[in-house]
Amino acid sequence: MYGNYDVIVVGGGHAGCEATSAAARLGCKTALITGSIKSIGVMSCNPSIGGIAKGIVVREIDALGGLMGKTIDKASIHSRILNLSRGPAVWGPRAQADRELYRDAMQSLLFSQNNLEIIEAIADDLIIENNIIKGIIIDIKGKKEKIHAKSVVLATGTFLGGVMYMGAKDGIAQIYCKGGRVGENYQSKISEKLASFNFTLGRLRTGTPPRLAKDSIDFSAFEVQKGDDIPIPFSYETEKIDIPQINCYTAITNLNTHQIVEDNLQYTVPYGKNEGSPKGPRYCPSFETKIVRFKDKKSHSFFIEPEGLDSDLIYPSGMSLSLPAEIQLKLMRSIKGLEKVEIPHYGYEVNYNYIDPRELKATLETKKIKGLFFAGQINGTTGYEEAGGQGIIAGINAGLSIEGKSFILDETNSYIGIMIRDLTCFGNLEEPYRLFTSRAEYRLLLRSDNADRRLTKLANEYGLISQNRINILNKKEKDIATLKEILRSYIYTPNNLQNLLNVHISFDGVKRNVIELIRTNSIQWSDVITLCPNHDLSIFDKYVQEAVMIDEKYHSYIVKQERDIQLLKQEENLKIPDDLDYTKIRALSSEAIDKLTTIRPHNIKIAKTIPGITPAAVMAIIIAIRNIT
Repeated sequence: MYGNYDVIVVGGGHAGCEATSAAARLGCKTALITGSIKSIGVMSCNPSIGGIAKGIVVREIDALGGLMGKTIDKASIHSRILNLSRGPAVWGPRAQADRELYRDAMQSLLFSQNNLEIIEAIADDLIIENNIIKGIIIDIKGKKEKIHAKSVVLATGTFLGGVMYMGAKDGIAQIYCKGGRVGENYQSKISEKLASFNFTLGRLRTGTPPRLAKDSIDFSAFEVQKGDDIPIPFSYETEKIDIPQINCYTAITNLNTHQIVEDNLQYTVPYGKNEGSPKGPRYCPSFETKIVRFKDKKSHSFFIEPEGLDSDLIYPSGMSLSLPAEIQLKLMRSIKGLEKVEIPHYGYEVNYNYIDPRELKATLETKKIKGLFFAGQINGTTGYEEAGGQGIIAGINAGLSIEGKSFILDETNSYIGIMIRDLTCFGNLEEPYRLFTSRAEYRLLLRSDNADRRLTKLANEYGLISQNRINILNKKEKDIATLKEILRSYIYTPNNLQNLLNVHISFDGVKRNVIELIRTNSIQWSDVITLCPNHDLSIFDKYVQEAVMIDEKYHSYIVKQERDIQLLKQEENLKIPDDLDYTKIRALSSEAIDKLTTIRPHNIKIAKTIPGITPAAVMAIIIAIRNIT
């Protein structure tokens, strides 16, 4: 017999782990319900964390005291900063993981968490009274039992009505098994209960590639993809990555490969005789979809990624398949380097239920049921990182809601806030949602290097992080301030500089300190060292050096974005004239003009909630109103 809890979290995936940890860190008596304790923290598909925008989310989770960054740092076997040749606003930390090390590290963190009880059971149903959540009904080996809580987080991943499929020769997809992951055939009544309360349910699909036997592959046929010489940790608490680093590889398909798909499309899940196959992820499509969508391409590249240091399995990233098993084998063997490949585990597709995320508040609490929160793929998203970001917000708010409090991030301070805004305001009815840097209007402020400076003090106000975490941030900020003072103390004329630096200097006679020189010239860190001969700048770690260089090199742009944000927040309650002619605001798109003209929002706060109205559009409206008055 289980007792009463403050918070119950259903699901031990990435969203569930973050939600569980967050609620427990707040001091809430928390229960994690999972169908398999040994599967907590398992990477269901791609064994990697991070990437473009996604890596920033992982840093944000870590800045809020979450688990994903610490976990991948204990499992990283191939680390890279993507987009490093471009500006810092789009840098994307990414790490290939050892699957077993990742799972073990996540479980170690959760098993040692105070205020947490982990229960191996199936979450069978919800207990709802007068539109208030009261707990859940669990099924333990056929025995039903009620457990009560003040709030519940559903982080069910692909297990909410999940069914796994593989194509077949008759063109009708065969049910591989029911559930969200092979070997875990869990079903419950939760979908039916949500539908009975008029939640809008939809179906989405995702897929996974076949796993390849390592010893059957000719790696010499592939292009080697090396990681960074010195792997950069995700967590601000990790000093360095101690795990051995290995290579990944790039492989290439060919016209023969493509022809095999075209000849057998009728046997796949989405293109066979199946009724109403749901939408899959646009930006991580199945290989069959790539062939249909890009008919003129003669080849597609994909990545050969080891699943662990000691694993015998290889993950062919970018080759998600639902073809019949024998055709998957034929297809993979048509690729150079894979002519003799063996497939221990074949690819398959998962179809699952999700809820229209417009049913949620910005706290991720449902509007219809008080105390019920959703996080992860149940909200129509894809990706471990998006799930983790929702999980930590749902877990925090599930705990705070007990005291009538809330924790809300927005598009001005985080990618997590952008994601939740997009989901709760714009919805997601066509395909799984994925984060990109292009979604961020203020992306120069929302970088991977400054997530701690943006969010950790806020997290500390709610008791979400350790004293050690605050000490690390305080030292970093003190070091940044000290370094900037040193740089201001060195002042040069253009004549002084011409023999010191190999960069173009404007001979305008103006004296400038090193901070000003960084802002106005193409000065690198090596130049800064030259310009500060009386100080040993190596005492400042590379993260402090990097922060100062970015702060100053992009100073004018950062100041402008900060002013825009300040104006936006000041003007939220600004009244919009009823007769405002949106067609005369040149910065607005035709789509924005149509929506604004139809809806006629009364103030800026309402305009911000209209789907498709970006912060830039809102700023244009504010400026137009100011010009009128």
